[in-house]
Amino acid sequence: MSLPWPAPTPDGPVRGTVSVPGSKSVTNRALLLSGLAYGRSTVHGVPGTRDSALMCGALRSLGLAVEVDGETVTIDGGTLKGGGAVDCGLAGTVMRFVPPAATLADGAVVFDGDPHARERPMSTVLDALRALGAVVDGDRLPFVLHGAGGLTGGDVTIDASASSQFVSGLLLSGARYDKGVTVHHDGKPVPSLPHIEMTVAMLREAGVVVDDPESSGEANTWRVEPGPIAARTWAVEPDLSNASVFLAAAAATGGEVTVAGWPAGSTQPGAEILDVLARMGATVTSTAAGMRVAGGDLHGVDVDLHEASELTPTVAALAALADGPSVIRGVAHIRGHETDRLAALRTELAALGAEVEETADGLAIRPAPLAATDRPWGAYADHRMATAGAIVGLRVRGLTVDDVACTDKTIPDFPGRWAALVS
Repeated sequence: MSLPWPAPTPDGPVRGTVSVPGSKSVTNRALLLSGLAYGRSTVHGVPGTRDSALMCGALRSLGLAVEVDGETVTIDGGTLKGGGAVDCGLAGTVMRFVPPAATLADGAVVFDGDPHARERPMSTVLDALRALGAVVDGDRLPFVLHGAGGLTGGDVTIDASASSQFVSGLLLSGARYDKGVTVHHDGKPVPSLPHIEMTVAMLREAGVVVDDPESSGEANTWRVEPGPIAARTWAVEPDLSNASVFLAAAAATGGEVTVAGWPAGSTQPGAEILDVLARMGATVTSTAAGMRVAGGDLHGVDVDLHEASELTPTVAALAALADGPSVIRGVAHIRGHETDRLAALRTELAALGAEVEETADGLAIRPAPLAATDRPWGAYADHRMATAGAIVGLRVRGLTVDDVACTDKTIPDFPGRWAALVS
């Protein structure tokens, strides 16, 4: 682990324009679909992040030719091979999306990842694959999936209340199954539904026939028809959840920050940050230069982030700096993310002096005077915990983050980008 990183504390309001790397969620869906398509596909705007590199490595482990040239990745997709080993790192999109594809390989594929990845829920997708005809040894990382060159597919019922990735993972490969796949969700509401909507939209862009609850009228059911996945060119839009961190700098300091290239319309849940910031007192304006946020008095907020739970660390950091209490609801499932984010946020904010209660499905935060201590802000090897510490550091002089390098998961050179904006 690197030495603790001193989070910059500006002397005044932060002002500037930033460009953020491409969306991790769009990227790894596009890369996987390219691997499943017969023919050559190209993905433009791929961020140079660990998650993207892990997905490229996974496709290579399945016998595919993957060429990376800067932010452009070319993949010759089609026939998948067994005998390899997939490193999932700490990437949920790799550990949940690639196993359904590996059922199409002609032999065993070994999956493993970082130590904390071995604690993340996996049985939902692995049990679903077993129900569809796959043979899998193990219920979480490490495990071995015995590919048989194809999968019968068909109907399967799962409880996806812990992660929308369980649904997306099955849908992305479903067109290559003999009977396609029909996924029924039976349980509490699925978190981050926009991520499933993103999956459905991208499948349709690749020529796959998909029925979702909106088109079929059947609640909690998604069906992918068997058929070819088209090789094509993909363009990845900026990652709006990562953009939220930079926009938060404006809200925290009363400054003005513009994110260039903000898409006119997006299925990314991170777009919800605009409404949250407006409710906290910022002014949000779409301009020719990009999406601009101008900070004002920072108010507390009562917000349900069930659909955009990845924003929780950013919103919690701002809530600790606000002029009144905040409640974040609907995010119980983020206890199973890269770390238990609710416990981690409670621990780190309380260490600085905030009053934080971990509720059944979120956090209640009551601001108080904050002060750095000799103890660094803990990142827990979680990129969003690290960036939350950077936001708090905008107003808490002397705060350090123990592992800022983990931000490479989704934001290459975050320390340099952050310093360029706020210093």
